[in-house]
Amino acid sequence: MSSHNSTLKTLIVATLLCIVCATLVSSISVALKERQLINKDIDKKRNILLCAGLIEKKAKADEVKAAFEKVTPKIVDLQTGEIRENFNPYTGEKDEKFNPEMYDQLKASKNPALNTKVENDKGSQIKARAKYALIYLVKKDDKVTQVILPIKSYGLWSTMLGFLALDTADTSTIKGFAYYSHGETPGLGGEVDNPKWKGQWPGKKAFNENWKPAIHVIKGKVNPEQKDSEYKIDGLSGATITSNGISTSLDYWLSESGFGLFLSNIREKGFQ
Repeated sequence: MSSHNSTLKTLIVATLLCIVCATLVSSISVALKERQLINKDIDKKRNILLCAGLIEKKAKADEVKAAFEKVTPKIVDLQTGEIRENFNPYTGEKDEKFNPEMYDQLKASKNPALNTKVENDKGSQIKARAKYALIYLVKKDDKVTQVILPIKSYGLWSTMLGFLALDTADTSTIKGFAYYSHGETPGLGGEVDNPKWKGQWPGKKAFNENWKPAIHVIKGKVNPEQKDSEYKIDGLSGATITSNGISTSLDYWLSESGFGLFLSNIREKGFQ
């Protein structure tokens, strides 16, 4: 056999091997991506349900899916505070086929065509927000008992994404609050993940008697004997910037620039 034929066969085998390997890698990548998307969806639903106190932290995927049947996603126009039914926020038009869960509010907040500039950020460093928000309604016996709002905050090192659950009976009593994504320092700002710290939030009040945003993270520990302790959460030791970021972001999102109009509509009109 000539060296030319030997070299040619080697190249053919190598080429075929590359094609087979590339096909396998591509197939595995597609399969993994689909699984990753499913897991990402389950994780998001898990955090929403945990915030609302509807599941245990160790709940399995099928338990998450079953519990989430009590939750209904809705699109809210933050300019008017109204829920937009059968509405596509990407086109700004009626669309009966659009699933609210397809809306990515975080990406929309970065798109000039879908966001609006923030003139008064309440110190939260939020310079732009999406025109429309994806919120979640929790029902019990066909009655809406909780509303879950997406919250974006800025800590020392990262953008922190979370959910705030409010009792619809007064739109002020907090049912739960937690971040599901952040890059804060473990042991410092990362203590937002501490179950003990998160356990302080249920029962606290988001608004004062004049319906002004009041909940905030203080420096140090809350004295339960103080009259205004219902508006205070223990500070994160060694993480002043993260603590301030939480307080200022809640001040913004609970104001009329954020979900204030929407919550006001609930108090006045309820759910139609």
